[in-house]
Amino acid sequence: MKHRLQIPLRHFFATPPTPCPYLPGRLERKVVTLLAGDDPDGLHNALSQAGFRRSQDLAYRPACENCNACVPVRVPVDMFTLDHSHRRVWRRNSGVITRRLPAYATREHYQVFRRYVTARHEGGGMADMEFSDYRAMVEDSPVRSGLTEFREADGRLLGVCLIDEMHDGVSLVYSYFDPQFERRSPGSFIILWHILHAAEVGHPYVYLGYWIAESPKMAYKSRFQPLEALTPEGWRRIDENGSLCPVGS
Repeated sequence: MKHRLQIPLRHFFATPPTPCPYLPGRLERKVVTLLAGDDPDGLHNALSQAGFRRSQDLAYRPACENCNACVPVRVPVDMFTLDHSHRRVWRRNSGVITRRLPAYATREHYQVFRRYVTARHEGGGMADMEFSDYRAMVEDSPVRSGLTEFREADGRLLGVCLIDEMHDGVSLVYSYFDPQFERRSPGSFIILWHILHAAEVGHPYVYLGYWIAESPKMAYKSRFQPLEALTPEGWRRIDENGSLCPVGS
């Protein structure tokens, strides 16, 4: 039986093809809809169950011709255990101070965001974002959103993660970090922190967005095992290579 979800009737629109930021030589298209109505949080949660992601007041999902490389993934929190590599990352970042903040854009956050985008995604769609664009990304949200801030003990800003609070967990919308800390794997640390925090507060899932097997930029997500991917039959376990695990494993 195919996986079906009850999503309120609404208008969906397709974007024109643009160069794919992850797979060279391919074009991407998206299906988008406005997160509006009496219950945007409920709509957001239903759409997330169907593989959509949020960008400001829009929910989107890839709808590329002849390509299904983008796979929605999430971590089932109660099954997650730290492996040796996770423990190394955690030790490297011992002493980091974490705060949960409202979704409010600051110049300090933006400066680290700019350094991150320049170092990791130069030439991408975010390369030319000015502060007003960054503010819109952070603050223009019709759903329950916030920031998780990570600082060194001396006050230096290590990284930031924009998150959405879901009915069944937390969605990591976008995270970034200061490239000077790259050797400490801050991106993995940010994910680990949210998984362990979700376990403390009883959230079932941490949504990590899309995983692309052919993209080195996305390879890190498969290291957070167990990992579930959205398939036509629903959410299924996948291994580090992206292969479906046997049902019940």
